[in-house]
This record gives sequence, C-alpha cells and structure tokens, in this order.
Amino acid sequence: MSEKVLVEISARHVHLTQEHLEVLFGAGHQLTKKKDLSQPGQFACEERVTVRGERGELKNVSILGPVRSATQVELSLTDARTVGVKALIRESGDIAGTNGCTLVGPCGELTISEGVIAAKRHVHLTPEAAQAHGVVDKQIVALKVDTADRALTFEDVVIRVSEKFAPAAHLDTDEANAAAIPGSCMGEIIVR
Repeated sequence: MSEKVLVEISARHVHLTQEHLEVLFGAGHQLTKKKDLSQPGQFACEERVTVRGERGELKNVSILGPVRSATQVELSLTDARTVGVKALIRESGDIAGTNGCTLVGPCGELTISEGVIAAKRHVHLTPEAAQAHGVVDKQIVALKVDTADRALTFEDVVIRVSEKFAPAAHLDTDEANAAAIPGSCMGEIIVR
C-alpha cells in the first residue's frame, strides 16, 4: 500500500508584486501576516482585494505572501466564468499568454494584462517524499481521494518536488466540491 498525502483546498487568491501591492494599498505598504500556510514561508494576509472581470467581481479575495516577482490571480473555473475572465489551466508561475483582470484595493486599482490562472492540480513533495512515493518532479499522476459518498480519482495531477516544500496536494474549490472534501483529507498518489 502506498503512502498517503495531505489533500488541501486552495481557494481563490492573489499573489502580488511589491509594486502592485503599493498601488493597491499605498506607498511602502508591507503585507500583514494573518496565518501561516502549509507550505514553508507562505502565509495568508490580512489584506484583501476585489477581482474584477468583464461581467462581475469577487470581493474580499485573499492575498498570499510573501510578495512575488509577478502578480498572479488564481481562480477556480467557476469563479473565472462568474467574473467574465477566461482562466487557463496552468502551474503556478506559468502566466505567459494568460488573460488579465482588474484588481481593486483601498488605495487604488490596476489592470494586469496577464496572470489569471486556474491552478493545475498538483502535489508538493520534498525529494525524500517523492522518493517514498516513487515519483519525480513534473511527473503526471492520479490522485485518489476517498471521501464519504463522493470518492474520486483526479487525473492529470503534476508532481512538484523541492526541498522548500512540505508534502501536500492542492485542489481548487471546484475540484474539492466535486469530491465533497471537508476542508482537507488524505489522498493516494497513483502512478499510471
């Protein structure tokens, strides 16, 4: 029997550059940590923004820290359709050629020309955990989730390996709802 991995729900959120953070929240603004996330060094912030598309907007969208080299908006496909933005399914950080949106903060707003994605299902693993699961970086696997009444096996899940990661699979809210995941659960990596 293979080892299990923690499966977490990654809800809609935004990653900002320092420049964009200052446009939205004022010159010199620094992110305020609300709570640490499962990935080392990552945290949810007190700050929130509105994400606006062609048909609507999502208010109170979380910002995750620390600041990044590129602004990125991660939405579920349902969220993207709701606001009228086509979100391409991509790995985090792979935003070239994606669509943009408008971000609104308390001190200003800005329109990004690219950066809206629906995050590709993925599993973060340390090199040791990847070896234990028999997988390598960028390998595509399946992830089996046994939940009450809605067990589901997700295909097209990318393995991401780094010594900076903590083992955890991330699904967006659409995917988590399809499997009735109650906040988090355990899953099984299946190598095809």
